[in-house]
Order: sequence, then structure tokens, then C-alpha cells
Amino acid sequence: MSEESISLYQKRIQIYPRSVKGRFRNLKTGILVLAYVVYYLLPWLRWERPNAPNQAILYDLPGRHFYIFDLVIQVQDIFWLAGVLIIFAILLFFVTGIAGRVWCGYFCFQTLWTDLFMMVEQWVQGERPARMRLDKGPWNREKLVKKGLTYGLWLLIAFWTGLTFTMYWVDAPTLVVDMLLGHAPYAAYFTTCFLALTTFVMAGLAREQVCTYMCPYARFQSAMFDHDTLIVSYDERRGEGTQGRTKLGKGLKTREERQAQGVGDCIDCGYCVQVCPVGIDIRKGLQYQCISCALCVDACDTIMDNLKWPRGLVLYTSENALNGKKTRLVKPKSIGYGVILTAATSLLIWSVLTRAPYTGTVEQIRQPLYTQMSDGGIRNSYEIKLNNKLTAPMTVGIRIEGLAGATLNMDGMERIELEPQERIKLLARVQIPPVGGNGSPGDQVTFVIEPLMGVQAEPIRRQVPFYIPEGGR
Repeated sequence: MSEESISLYQKRIQIYPRSVKGRFRNLKTGILVLAYVVYYLLPWLRWERPNAPNQAILYDLPGRHFYIFDLVIQVQDIFWLAGVLIIFAILLFFVTGIAGRVWCGYFCFQTLWTDLFMMVEQWVQGERPARMRLDKGPWNREKLVKKGLTYGLWLLIAFWTGLTFTMYWVDAPTLVVDMLLGHAPYAAYFTTCFLALTTFVMAGLAREQVCTYMCPYARFQSAMFDHDTLIVSYDERRGEGTQGRTKLGKGLKTREERQAQGVGDCIDCGYCVQVCPVGIDIRKGLQYQCISCALCVDACDTIMDNLKWPRGLVLYTSENALNGKKTRLVKPKSIGYGVILTAATSLLIWSVLTRAPYTGTVEQIRQPLYTQMSDGGIRNSYEIKLNNKLTAPMTVGIRIEGLAGATLNMDGMERIELEPQERIKLLARVQIPPVGGNGSPGDQVTFVIEPLMGVQAEPIRRQVPFYIPEGGR
């Protein structure tokens, strides 16, 4: 029996992506710059508020308010978050069914930060051959300086990433000052350091391992593909010919010479493999590791342009198009996703636009259910909860109707001014006289809560039971 142990895990092969220029690289860079501008600068955008920090985007957990410009989201509006998550999920399915894994290639946070870290690495250590030589070489002064500078810049970016995330939960200028002075809450230091560490590890060290082994999307995304889905593909018939792909050489330097000998247009330069951030060879067909960044398309187009041959050996297309068939982007699946996506988005927008500026609830105090007064009158007590959802003050009036002879006593709080986003509980007593009417257990009284100043809105009506003893009236 052999004593040689069999490894159950594949050893990681270090990937050294090469830089490339082209339309897809420009698109990736543009999205990357836009994403970083929004993420890093948005917490510093000021937005005047009378009762909260003047920050455009602020998730105030202690106050249980989320501020998004003029939109104020409170705890009872949390169903909006569920709506947003549902819309994002449907959008992901919709886009994946049409254009493949473009989310991973252009918009995923892992892709964006890994791209930035690789740019820093290339700027410090040089192009692909230089980085490979540096890693294989001994730990001399050059290697220490370049590796140290690379890791230092990565840590700086990672720290600022974590700090920026924390700024969305606390006023940004105040947080930075408190962090420097050591006065910030423990949670702020923990969140910042934790996110800095995870960013450094995921974007700087793990990189493609996250996409290949950690991300579940890589495993089930193929279930959303069909023959019409646009994916990054290699035109095997053109690239291989009948004799396979061959490098440029004597008698094989022009397309005519290669076609005469049955050799395809692929010159086996390996450029498409070298630029791939996950290290796959697109010429082997679609693989689950592919994130559809299309950098291999730019690489192959560059070679074809240099040779003055037509582009499209590696291209963004569908399986049907490669087989000479028509690509159908409008199909029952995409129409279904589109209808659901439109409906969900419309419903969410309608809910936000028609949200009530204030809320009011009325609940009966059941201990005791009623009180019989000395003169024979019957009194019930109620708890009223008011919530001003606006960032401006408003005045609210409270009255009752629907119960003959009933009077409302709130100790002068029948008219109350609510401060911006103020929540308040009030005690209300409703009393009926001992004579008159035909009251019986189960009578109803309606509380009418109406805005008097500060906002124009429909009154809130809450019908609640009024309990009296049998034969009490």
C-alpha cells in the first residue's frame, strides 16, 4: 500500500492578470470610477435637516430613522427594504437571462475592489512578467519595498472602505474627528476594522477564490442561461479550422495561407488567458468561473487589429448566434421577468409617493375594561400613539364621534403640536352619562385624528369598542 497521501484539495495556482486596453476595459473602468465616487463621497454630501445631522444618506439606528435625501424611512416602513431586495433579485434574474453574468463582471463589490487592488499592484510592481519575477525572486530590498508599499496601499484603501461604510451610520465629519481623538463608540472602531480586514483579505489575497469557491451565484447562474443568453464565447470554427490553432510561422502568417492549410485564425498567443482575472481559458468553452468581464474579448480584438484580421474570434454573443441562428432577446422568460420587475418597481414607487405623513393608533386599556363613576356614568380609557413622520412640526387635533352623549377628556391634549419625527403616547378617557341612549356591551366609538397645521392630509379614523356593564345605561 502506498504511503503517498492523496490531496482532496487543489493547490491554488497564482494568477497574474495582464493589463489590456479596449472598449470593455474602458466600460469597466468607467463603472469602477463611478462606483467609487458614489461610495466614498456620498457620506460627505450635506443635506439640511432641522432635527438630524445634515447628511444626505444616514442610517440612524439609535433614532430608528433612515434618511435618504428628503425621504425618511421609519421602522414601520421596513417592508420597503423587502421590496427593494425583491426588485434586485428579479433584476438579477432578468439581466442574467439576457446578458449572462454581467453583474459579476462589472458591478459586484468583490470585482470592483479586486480590480482596484490589482491596479495598485500593477502600478507598484509592474506588468505581469515583472510581478512573476518578483514573486519568484529572493526577499531582497526591492521585493521588500515593493511588497510593503503594495500591502500598505491596500491597507489604506481597505481602512478607508471600512471607515466610509461606518460613516453611513454616523455623521461623517463628526465620526472622523472622534475616531482620530479616540472618542468614537466601540462599535464604530470594530465595524471599521472588521470591514478593513475583510476587504484586504478578499480583494487583495483571496481574489478569484471568492468568485470561484465562496460565491453561490457561480454555481446556480447557469440555470438562468439558455441558448439565447449573451455570453463571452470563442468562435471555435473560425479559430480552430480543420487543423486546429497554430502560432504564426513560416507559411502561416496570413489568413489566406492559414485557410489553405486548414489552420484557424487563433495564433495561440495566450493573451486572452493572461488578461483573465480568474485564470480560465475561454477557448475551452463556457466555465462557471467566468465572470463575463469580457477582457478576453479586448485582448483578442487587440491581436486581430494588429494582424489586420476581422474582430470577433472571441466575442460577446449567444450560442444560437455562433451556430448561425437568430438570437431572441425578447422571449417568454424575459417578458415574464420584465412584467414582474415593472410591477414590483411600480408598487414600491407608489407606496413611497403615497406614504402617510403621520400615523395614529388607538388601543383600549383593558385593566379595567370600564370604570363606573359615582354619578352612574361609564368611562373607558384608551392609549393613543401618534407619530410625526415629517422633518417639520405639525399640529394634530383629536376628537370622537359615533357614540351619543360621549365626552372626551385628554387633560387638554386634544390639540397637540408634534415636533419633527416625534413619537408620543397619550391617555384618552371617554365617558358617557348615566341616562339616555340604548347602550349595550359592544358599542363603538370612533377617534378622529386630523392634522390642523403643518401638513394637508386625510384624517385618521380609528373605531374601537366602548364597554359598559349589562343594563348599565
